Amino acid sequence: MSENEITFLEMRAVNVARVDRVVLHDVNLSIRAGEHVAILGPNGCGKSTLILAMTCQLYPIVQPGMLVHIFGRERWDLTELRRHFGVVSAGPMGADLPGERTAVTSGLDAVIAGFFSASTLWPNLHVTAEMRDRAREALARIEASHLSAQLVGAMSAGEKRRILIARALVHRPQQLLLDEPSNALDLAAQRELRETLRGLAREGTGLVMVTHHLGDILPEIARIILMRDGRIVADGPREQLLTEVRLSELFHAPVRIGRDAEWLHSW
Repeated sequence: MSENEITFLEMRAVNVARVDRVVLHDVNLSIRAGEHVAILGPNGCGKSTLILAMTCQLYPIVQPGMLVHIFGRERWDLTELRRHFGVVSAGPMGADLPGERTAVTSGLDAVIAGFFSASTLWPNLHVTAEMRDRAREALARIEASHLSAQLVGAMSAGEKRRILIARALVHRPQQLLLDEPSNALDLAAQRELRETLRGLAREGTGLVMVTHHLGDILPEIARIILMRDGRIVADGPREQLLTEVRLSELFHAPVRIGRDAEWLHSW
């Protein structure tokens, strides 16, 4: 099987509950490794829950016919699984870096700490020369080497987001999962982030992006998945689904679409 044919994710008849409510209903989805996909829908439609199910942070309801395979396997050790994909999640303050010590941690150390899912390099962590080299490589890939010595607490929201992406890249994953990546960023930081992600897409890193902003959808993303009320309501080429009619129906409001070179925007 060639690299293009490797399946990153296979879901069949997946239902997911949070607390006492089912929030994902009968999800059937297949994504190839290296594929670029955007999952679009209004707030509360189940997009972020779908990402949590993809990363095994939430488990589906066990029932006949239900199946979840990640990179062809049904069962994973989570530490091992996290070496195969990276996750970038945007918190309400613009960056979701863990722990109270993060603010006084340098950018490079914050990226190295990603190997351990830690907020900083605690004394008990054994850091190898290879880890340091790969952290520098990850920062260089996204043109953020200048952030190596800067303290995270002194960074802008956009710079913190780049540290998050570098942390997600240290394992050289086949796939990146991005949950509302431009949340809380100003216009300049949004532009920088989108150009960074375009560079990763061109290198061959797969992207699965969850968003409700049309401007987040990179020109390299050819496949669109529309979600509403916890269900996938459409899955197909961007040319067919990113239309005013389809999006007005999805968001239950009139949507106008503008085009600027390769980009789309809506109002």
